[in-house]
Amino acid sequence: MIMTRTKTELFTPDETRLAELAKALAHPARIAILKMLATKNSCICGEIVDELPLAQATVSQHLKELKNVGLIKGEIDGPKVCYCLNEDGIKELRLLWTALEATVMAKCC
Repeated sequence: MIMTRTKTELFTPDETRLAELAKALAHPARIAILKMLATKNSCICGEIVDELPLAQATVSQHLKELKNVGLIKGEIDGPKVCYCLNEDGIKELRLLWTALEATVMAKCC
């Protein structure tokens, strides 16, 4: 009988989490959104749409992905949602990436 393993048995929690974050970053629009939010204290969705050459629905989907992994947070302000960077999520990304980089560089070139 062949034993199958779940994803969590094959990889560490840090590897799984970094992969989730990397997947969320794997679109240039999401990088642009993060950079835009980094330059402001908060941002209303309409302002993000005005800055990107994408439809409002597409921007909303990218915001949803970034929010789902915890890189941004959004607060409802009347009929609008104000988005900003989630500092805890950004710190987590930095720590996980730094740990990966240290591991790779220790064995590389």
